[in-house]
Amino acid sequence: MMAAMSEIVSTRLRIGMEIHVELSTRSKMFSRAANVAHPDYYDAPPNTLVDPVVAGLPGALPVMNRRAIELSMMVGFALNCTINEFTKWDRKNYFYPDLPKGYQISQYDLPICSDGFLDIPSDSVEGGTRRINIIRAHLEEDAGKLSHDLPGGLPFAGTLIDLNRAGTPLLEIVTQPDFETSQECVTFARELRNICRFLEVSEGIMQRGHMRFEPNINVIIELKDGRTLATPIVEIKNLNSFKSLRGAIEFEHQRQIEAWQRDGIEHAPGRKCTYGWDDSRNVTFLQRAKEEAHDYRYFPDPDLVPVKISESWRDEVASCLPELPMPRRTRYREDYGLTLEEALTLTDDRELSVFFEDCIQTFLQLDPTNATRKHAAQQSANQLLNAGGKRANERHCEIHKLGISSQQVAQIVILRDAQAIGSSGADTLFGLLCDPGILDDAYTVAERMNLLQEKDDDQLEAWTLAAIKTQPEAASDFAAGKDAALGRLVGEVMTQSQGRADAKAVQEKLRQRLRGGE
Repeated sequence: MMAAMSEIVSTRLRIGMEIHVELSTRSKMFSRAANVAHPDYYDAPPNTLVDPVVAGLPGALPVMNRRAIELSMMVGFALNCTINEFTKWDRKNYFYPDLPKGYQISQYDLPICSDGFLDIPSDSVEGGTRRINIIRAHLEEDAGKLSHDLPGGLPFAGTLIDLNRAGTPLLEIVTQPDFETSQECVTFARELRNICRFLEVSEGIMQRGHMRFEPNINVIIELKDGRTLATPIVEIKNLNSFKSLRGAIEFEHQRQIEAWQRDGIEHAPGRKCTYGWDDSRNVTFLQRAKEEAHDYRYFPDPDLVPVKISESWRDEVASCLPELPMPRRTRYREDYGLTLEEALTLTDDRELSVFFEDCIQTFLQLDPTNATRKHAAQQSANQLLNAGGKRANERHCEIHKLGISSQQVAQIVILRDAQAIGSSGADTLFGLLCDPGILDDAYTVAERMNLLQEKDDDQLEAWTLAAIKTQPEAASDFAAGKDAALGRLVGEVMTQSQGRADAKAVQEKLRQRLRGGE
């Protein structure tokens, strides 16, 4: 009642995030069993990636996966974390059907990475950034997977257990409660996925559970009487899409305000709860009261030795880091003159970014005297994102997997520069070269398919006269000074010439004939 009578002046979200990233090592965290997060084993039948360690059989002993530790260090470097010299393994005890041993091997008080940050693009300041602080990133093993559907999606009255995922190396990244909007959470999640892809530590395929997000949310409420209060914290479990992440946060924001107005319960120790997210109804639902650390009865795992990370090992791993997405975007805009949208699209996929860079380098090698890096980048980006994007959508694949080579893209750009081919012809040529059976160079294909621009003066004159005759109203408007009519006339010429006419030469001829060459 008191809550209902208190007038709310404003509310704001306070959100921390826990992000689980499955690492794509070939084997699991503590055994030689194959890892379902590695591309070679995506489609393994249920319960086939299991050995005595994964199944938790008596006497089976775990052995650390060194590569998983190195991949975790790489993520730590990318997140500006301290890579700790000494870290150990702990048993996190809880009972669940998909956890065969009855405990999870994790890291408690001595994680592998700590005290980092990630600067993300600001929602409110153009070109600005927001710093999100990282508390820790610790390495553990994933649990198995429960399902209530039979293979093929048929309903099942019971619960099925698949242990293929059990034992997968899992890096859990924990942030400070620095987020204030759902958009900031989504931006951070996208940045982190791109970082993991560029580092090649995870494929980041959300539908396969490679990344799962768990926002910890409460609402700060300002009241008219000057008081400030916070609602109890809610952790939403296992969100595996950006849409779900945004939807769950925005729903929970309103739900917590309404709950406080109804019951007046404020944040206090022991009041944290775990909620789930119903994707079909777009609502959160209560699962259980949240366990605290003491509920898990952590203690050091007696079967695993601590990990000591030497300075030379850290330096070796640090030397393997590639250029990351955010600085790469900045370079694309500053050095190449690309738009923010172009830079974002090109860095959203590591393979596309690498392909784009190959196009630029090939362009400069093929045309070293006339080309500039900025020009090469702009033209290559235009071809990839326009002609390539259209065909990639049609084929439901990535641009770099269309079949066209970086050398052929560079050749198209050179043909455009020399005005040997028009923009529509370039798009047509791009599509033809996406056929993996066509190995010829771009010029040969353009010549064979009659795509090269016609520069014969008599032929251009004939097309121009035909266009004036076909579009008399447009010709009259242009002659009277209406510049917009020029597009209709040029379009008519391009139609008659099947895209082979030189557009600039056609424009000049139309000006000469209709305006006396002004």
